[in-house]
Amino acid sequence: MAIELTLLSRGYCHLCHDMEAALAPLAAEFGATVMVVDVDADPALEEKYDELVPVLLHGETELCHYFLDEAKTREYLVQIR
Repeated sequence: MAIELTLLSRGYCHLCHDMEAALAPLAAEFGATVMVVDVDADPALEEKYDELVPVLLHGETELCHYFLDEAKTREYLVQIR
């Protein structure tokens, strides 16, 4: 089963770009795909996550926000693999 992660992001957000770059090697290690979603393109997502962006999700599970919590994300990915 493929692991699909969602990164809620904004084009002008340097923290978002930083998290995407930090996540890339971890995603590659676990064979996960990362879908980057512009939070401002979806009013419901913007309302829910506006001040937390960037947010890393697996389905409805929030793994981290603002910065990649590599240890927590790795532990989570090991459990669901």
